[in-house]
Amino acid sequence: MITTHNLGFPRIGARRELKFAQEAFWKGELQAEDLNITSADLRRRHWSQQSSLTLAPVGDFSYYDQVLDMSFTLGNLPARAQDTDGTDLDRYFRVARGQSANDTACCAIHAGEMTKWFDTNYHYIVPEFDRETRFQLNPARLLEQLAEAKAQGVKAKPVIIGPVTYLWLGKANDDGDRLALLDDLLPVYAELLNLLAEQGVDWVQIDEPALVTELNGDWRHAFNFAYHQLKACPVKLLVATYFGELRDNLQLACELPVAGLHLDAISAAGEVSRVTDWLPAHKVLSLGVINGRNVWKTDLEATLDWLEPVHERLGERLWLAPSCSLLHVPVDLASETAMDPEIRSWLAFAVQKLDELQTLANALDHGRAATVEPLAQNTLAIASRKNSTRVHNPDVTHAVAAITPELGKRRSPYTERLKLQKLHLNLPAYPTTTIGSFPQTRDIRQTRLQYRKGTLSEREYTTRIREEIARCVQEQETLGLDVLVHGEAERNDMVEYFGEQLDGYVFSQFGWVQSYGSRCVKPPILFGDIQRPQAMTVDWIRYAQSLTDKPLKGMLTGPVTILNWSFVRDDQPRKDSCLQLALAIREEVLDLEQSGVRIIQIDEAALREGLPLRQSDWQSYLDWAIEAFRISANGVSDETQIHTHMCYSEFNDIIEAIARMDADVITIETSRSNMELLDAFKGFQYPNDIGPGVYDIHSPNIPEKQHIVSLMQKAAERIPTERLWVNPDCGLKTRSWDEVIPALQGMVDAARELRGG
Repeated sequence: MITTHNLGFPRIGARRELKFAQEAFWKGELQAEDLNITSADLRRRHWSQQSSLTLAPVGDFSYYDQVLDMSFTLGNLPARAQDTDGTDLDRYFRVARGQSANDTACCAIHAGEMTKWFDTNYHYIVPEFDRETRFQLNPARLLEQLAEAKAQGVKAKPVIIGPVTYLWLGKANDDGDRLALLDDLLPVYAELLNLLAEQGVDWVQIDEPALVTELNGDWRHAFNFAYHQLKACPVKLLVATYFGELRDNLQLACELPVAGLHLDAISAAGEVSRVTDWLPAHKVLSLGVINGRNVWKTDLEATLDWLEPVHERLGERLWLAPSCSLLHVPVDLASETAMDPEIRSWLAFAVQKLDELQTLANALDHGRAATVEPLAQNTLAIASRKNSTRVHNPDVTHAVAAITPELGKRRSPYTERLKLQKLHLNLPAYPTTTIGSFPQTRDIRQTRLQYRKGTLSEREYTTRIREEIARCVQEQETLGLDVLVHGEAERNDMVEYFGEQLDGYVFSQFGWVQSYGSRCVKPPILFGDIQRPQAMTVDWIRYAQSLTDKPLKGMLTGPVTILNWSFVRDDQPRKDSCLQLALAIREEVLDLEQSGVRIIQIDEAALREGLPLRQSDWQSYLDWAIEAFRISANGVSDETQIHTHMCYSEFNDIIEAIARMDADVITIETSRSNMELLDAFKGFQYPNDIGPGVYDIHSPNIPEKQHIVSLMQKAAERIPTERLWVNPDCGLKTRSWDEVIPALQGMVDAARELRGG
């Protein structure tokens, strides 16, 4: 019989129960015991939803982030967190977000740096290393979850991050060699594996996605060394790779002294045959045959066509699973009762993906005749989507075909534009601004909800949103900010808001996925050709600008970020969808300019995360991604200033591409990196204006004025002061007004001090 398993399940709950429990705990409204009860209930429910599997994952549930969990399991806490008061849970949240529940200023610490998990929109807390780093096993979290699973009768497969990938994901604060820590790290892994064996564990999933990246000889040697050290442990190890092809690491992965290998057969479909040939006859091959990162139904008949010969060859050595953890998709499509039925029939969320997996396993075990009904229903859904007239729009096809290089060119070079913009905007040195959003209060969310439900008229809705915009503008005027924003009260999400107004998108009610911690997003689903029927932001921005004499930014999300933060159609190249989005955003930019807006921010927060995992594949992506941004931005006059914003990015290796974007001002997240990210801009001699973030909006900590001054002084060591802006790391929607006002006041006061005023 085919062994079926899962690499991980969404942890937030179908109704975001974990999010609400976390946030209540942080506010002091929920005790740790109650948070634990909620979490245990979610785990029980999730294991029940995975009951059809031969092996279910244990340890994939996390209060914040699985990489941070591994750091705590390995006893690798930053020194600043080790001696703080409270419990392990308190210290855990301090590393994650700077504070735990009811922390006073004396307990708050600098939160851990956060960055993207490979090429996904999930964020992890970066492990910190130095020459003094030592590891000490703390298995309590994993053992507790294992005990819960056993009590529920779950056949458990613990999930941990592998030692080489753990080091690969981390950062050496003293520029030391991370691999030098491997000798000290491996005995702790061996201790953990031995302990799991004592608990009756047979298989352990050990995630090594670094194997799908480009590795030099030292890292490749580290894999061989690590697993030869661990091969004596009395458990069977399934090394899991995902998100890409193994390529030059294929032979290395196949020959590791472990019991099994998982291959992402969605991203690495072309390698299935080679891995089948290379893998020794005593090893299990787990194939990820269901896409764990997108929401489209699997073509089960087509999958069986190539899978049946593999099964015939491998027999019980073949395991089936999703391609990666289902963390990256929503929980259950059954909740989407309001969605367009036709489009809904094309989709599969986490629960449905496991149903698809079971159908494939039954067909392999008993023949397709044993699964006639589910296969027939799947075939109808696949054909419905393929033949639907709602997917393709000839007008959009013609518009993309008519794109010329001229669409992506500004009229004059940056130095000439800058002169006109300075004359027109008349901004001081170190101009202050924010990234766009202001706190999304309960009243704002209720207003949007009531409007959606039809219990609030359009007139009353407009009145309330205008009142909130007026409040935001007034607060910024009082604070003394130089360039204002309207606050985005009308926007539920920076991508979903635009998708709702574009043809070619459909939306879920409960399709939440975790971005980081308690932050969940509901990605829109891009099913067809994209077109902008009408202006999306102009009325709100025009109204906001009418309330102030100061310049006010028009706020847009860029085409690459809309693409990368959507569930994207898989029936055409991503480039084609991105160019469609670029044309739609270009229309909005030109309408904003026509309405009198002279600063327009086009956020490309997700530009870097769309990079292929191997650098040798980057150029093709960067070429069309930068082209899309330039098409969206560059139809404006020289006097109009274009801003862009990027999140959590190491810029050294793509700085030339960023310069090719030719945005007049770029704002970036740098507060957690202590301005180190600016080294790339200094070394490249980046020519345009830069706003390095000085306020970490992902932490409730409020920065003091002198801290901001210090950060900007460090920035001025790298970037000429006349090209520096002062701004937060990111938007402020997740923070409260009580936090935002003093933080921004400190930012404005710091700018005044820097000016010598």
